[in-house]
Amino acid sequence: MRFAATVIACVFVAYAHAEEVGVLRKMPENKFVSVPGLPSCITQAVESGDPTKGPSVILFKGKAGCLIPWHWHTPTEHVMVVSGSVKVQMRVNGGSAALGPGGYAMMPGKHVHQFTCPSACTGFVSSDAPFDIHYVDAAGKEIAAEAALAKKR
Repeated sequence: MRFAATVIACVFVAYAHAEEVGVLRKMPENKFVSVPGLPSCITQAVESGDPTKGPSVILFKGKAGCLIPWHWHTPTEHVMVVSGSVKVQMRVNGGSAALGPGGYAMMPGKHVHQFTCPSACTGFVSSDAPFDIHYVDAAGKEIAAEAALAKKR
């Protein structure tokens, strides 16, 4: 029993230590995966946090022509482009921007927008709460991911 308690204590100390010293990761060390509810043309690697539980930073890659149709997120979303080009369109004010490396976009929670990679793109998404995605139709009514993504295939 004492051994198990010691092992558990060591795990917590190691985790706490990792949080204190930060995270260092080179691009080839990232493990990109597809995400349920997102188009298969987007993959991501979580850089910090846990997007299912709280604030996080995600590194994403999108293939040329990839489109994430009209949607919104509960948390505020920050996007910074690293390579390639992206197009972000806002439904509320009709704003649209083509962004290249160093480009930045911020969408407040529940702000309907869509995202396209005209060319292959890489960037970061950070959010201040658990990350989710809610797709909407042309009238702004929420629809299932399957319905939103089926239209774009």
